[in-house]
Amino acid sequence: MEDEVFEHVVSVFSTLVSWVAAGAIMFGGVVPYIPQYRDIRQTQNAEGFSTYVCLVLLVANILRILFRFGHYYEMPLLWQSIIMIGTMLVMLNLCTNVRMATELNTKRRSFLATDSKDEEVRIPKRLFLGSPMANRL
Repeated sequence: MEDEVFEHVVSVFSTLVSWVAAGAIMFGGVVPYIPQYRDIRQTQNAEGFSTYVCLVLLVANILRILFRFGHYYEMPLLWQSIIMIGTMLVMLNLCTNVRMATELNTKRRSFLATDSKDEEVRIPKRLFLGSPMANRL
């Protein structure tokens, strides 16, 4: 009787460890991107994030999914690839939006800066043309 209870406890523990390990495999690759996503979103600055790394991870995970058609492997690895592809697409979307907004702001600032420089250049000419010396010409 005790052997059956012990075997049942070991079986439940083994199943629990297996599920936890599968969850860690599936979501472990996403965990480092969570603080990075929050940081980029809060600061609206994506300078430290490499889109080339996203490209490499996208290609690697797509190839892993395609490899499954030829050689079967466990479901947690398949789900890890699917989750990582989704994560990389979300990160690329965020970085693209942040970089576009930053470029637009930079272009607006440079446009405003050139306008203000033009006004500064024009102001002395107006003063010069309005001076008594200009009326003599």
